[in-house]
Amino acid sequence: MKTSLLIALGLVGPAVAALAQERITLSGYVREAGSQELLPGVSLYVPNSANGTVTNNYGFYSLTLPAADTLTLLCTMIGYQPQVLRIAFRRNLTHDWQLLPGGRQLDEVVVHGAVEKERVSQDPQMSQVEIPVAQIKKLPALLGEKDVLKALQLMPGVQKGTEGQSGLYVRGGGPDQNLIILDDAIVYNASHLFGFFSVFNGDALKSVELTKGGFPARYGGRLSSVVEMQMKEGSREKLHGEGGIGVLSSRLTLEGPLVKGKSSFLVSGRRTYIDVLTRPFMWPRGDSHDVAGYYFYDLNAKVNYDLGPKDRLYLSGYFGQDRYYFSSQTTYNGQSSVRREEARGGLNWGNATATLRWNHLFTQRIFGNASLIFSNYRFNVFARNSSYTVGQDSSGSAFRLNYLSAIQDISLKYDLDYFAGPQHTLRLGVQAIRHHFVPSTAVYNETSQTPFLAQATPQNSLEAGLYAEDIWKPVRWLKINVGLRGSVFQARHKTYLRPEPRLSGAITAGRGLALKASYARMNQYVHLLSNTGLGLPTDLWVPTTDRVAPQQSEQVAAGLAKDFEKQGFAVTLEGYYKTMHNIISYREGASFLSIGAVQDGQGYRQVTWEDNLTAGRGWAYGGELLIQKKEGRFTGWLGYTLSWTKWQFPELNGGRVFFPRYDRRHDVSVVGIYELSKRITLSSTWVYGTGNALNMPTGMASLYPFLGGPVPPTPGPVPARQALFGYGQAIEDFSQRNSFRAEAYHRMDVALQFHKQKRRHQRTWELSAYNLYNRRNPFFYTIDGRVLKRVSVFPVVPSVSYQFKF
Repeated sequence: MKTSLLIALGLVGPAVAALAQERITLSGYVREAGSQELLPGVSLYVPNSANGTVTNNYGFYSLTLPAADTLTLLCTMIGYQPQVLRIAFRRNLTHDWQLLPGGRQLDEVVVHGAVEKERVSQDPQMSQVEIPVAQIKKLPALLGEKDVLKALQLMPGVQKGTEGQSGLYVRGGGPDQNLIILDDAIVYNASHLFGFFSVFNGDALKSVELTKGGFPARYGGRLSSVVEMQMKEGSREKLHGEGGIGVLSSRLTLEGPLVKGKSSFLVSGRRTYIDVLTRPFMWPRGDSHDVAGYYFYDLNAKVNYDLGPKDRLYLSGYFGQDRYYFSSQTTYNGQSSVRREEARGGLNWGNATATLRWNHLFTQRIFGNASLIFSNYRFNVFARNSSYTVGQDSSGSAFRLNYLSAIQDISLKYDLDYFAGPQHTLRLGVQAIRHHFVPSTAVYNETSQTPFLAQATPQNSLEAGLYAEDIWKPVRWLKINVGLRGSVFQARHKTYLRPEPRLSGAITAGRGLALKASYARMNQYVHLLSNTGLGLPTDLWVPTTDRVAPQQSEQVAAGLAKDFEKQGFAVTLEGYYKTMHNIISYREGASFLSIGAVQDGQGYRQVTWEDNLTAGRGWAYGGELLIQKKEGRFTGWLGYTLSWTKWQFPELNGGRVFFPRYDRRHDVSVVGIYELSKRITLSSTWVYGTGNALNMPTGMASLYPFLGGPVPPTPGPVPARQALFGYGQAIEDFSQRNSFRAEAYHRMDVALQFHKQKRRHQRTWELSAYNLYNRRNPFFYTIDGRVLKRVSVFPVVPSVSYQFKF
């Protein structure tokens, strides 16, 4: 109680003091010139002073300063030309900015002294990265598919699962511990093609921001990270379009005004054509006819309307699905009868989100946003089999399986931004989410038996959160973000109420150097039951219940941030320690198919998902280094992570501590983008990571081979240190869970883009190569006899794509 009171005083007291002084306020919006797209995260500063602010997610800013005869204000953002405003500052003013794309400073703008730029040393927020969407589009990618989540994997502290996977594993957390938000809507499964691609089409996105620690109080509901994405709003001036044709898929985006200068729209679609390309190879063979196919699609849409100078309305949505299907027909002709066998089935999974938002400007200092949000995720497996004989001995049988898992959210959210002054920005908000869970539903039907229905009881739950935070600058050299969030979750017969204090700050030591630290407590009320830890669609989203407690984490982090302005470099070095409680996993031998229906000697019996899980704890710690070059013809970054992640479950591994699958000791990423000329862009990435922790069978025989072939047999079990595999790796204790380390992973990708401005459009040809030097990275291992075999899925993969923009 004392701690909460001190935090409340820290939030309210300084704000009241700030109100006691009469100041002049300058406010407005920052837009992209031409399209009139509102720009979030733009920095506005008074040169050679500590006064400044940043636009919110809707491009709004407010800056309150003492009156002056002349005020000089700088407006900067990476990827846009900086602008300078000089005005008489004697009364409240409104000014909207128009930023031109491009990194060059305007010729007529002359500012003596260093031009204020975005500095990591001036931001109190730590453990946060933002990658411009334009930069993501220049990076090489598998089969030319530009992927937002794979770009985030190249940042320190963020790891991938296995080869080609788009899942995020942030500072020891699993894929379910990431809060992935698209226009305020939660996306539960963010992957296509079993994790090889994400659901986010970069052509439809305006901004991408990842927070790994030191979470502001406005975020809640997950333990490890927040990935916040904003969709484009669409050009208000004229019709624009862009698209591309690649090896795997094609895409098209259209945007333009509905009412010029007042309303606009955006529609963006993407679809694969794997099923279309393979269809000609599906033809009858003798008495059999087999058909199979797979495809996925995405559709983004958004409209907005200015109701007046103080009100704006937004409606946006995302719809996407993966579909795998198969069918088979076989005919057997006998002497006196004909027997036919038919089978069909498939897998379907997908997301649907919709967000209705209303912005209202109460005063020049108070900005409000109300959101009504819908989110839905469904996973379905179905199969039909039938066999019948026509003729002298007519007979038939049939089998039907239908499996469903789903989660649906409807939520209300309201946020207030109060720009109290140059030393204070307060944020207040509340959110309520109604969850509808269908953990698993399976239907079995056989003609020879009574139809069997196994269904987990759907559950409705309520999750709510209330927060307050203050970005406060008490002195010139100190800037902090202090906040408190209260979260509540209503289960069947139990209510969980958890406080979540947050604190982060930066001490400026001069010459672009800052010392940062943060603390955050997070609670998570939804869980992901997984056998693999890979974030596959077969994983089950389940709620906190009377028997299953919410997950909770505490994370502390500290580090240094240094800006080298003349060289255009920024360096951050961070260390973190995180504890996690009540994380869940399947019991030994359980899976999503064993939920709801289990057959034993007594027949079928009902088993709930709660019966098949066990709870434990985990902890993660490590250090991260990031060196970024943000300006010039050559840009990119180098990231390095040293980390440890450990789990302990009373019912797994004999209660002993073990490494989860995605524990990785060393992780390196090198990214470079070089503008050879205005028409040619060269980009390359190189990644390295120590091998994942795998669980190999404990019952193998008494010898273990090298990857290159079997070793000479010897009597008795091979000592642990003697069981060597490729690159000198060893099994420390084969009897423990995940005690085998896969080989190190490394890969280089390159891409070469050729741009040309045509009369009415701009076109880009891209040639790329994934895994340039054909490294055979392990995807999984198998044991064939007495030989351990490594299975790789991606050799060198060249691709070509065509992109256009008008």
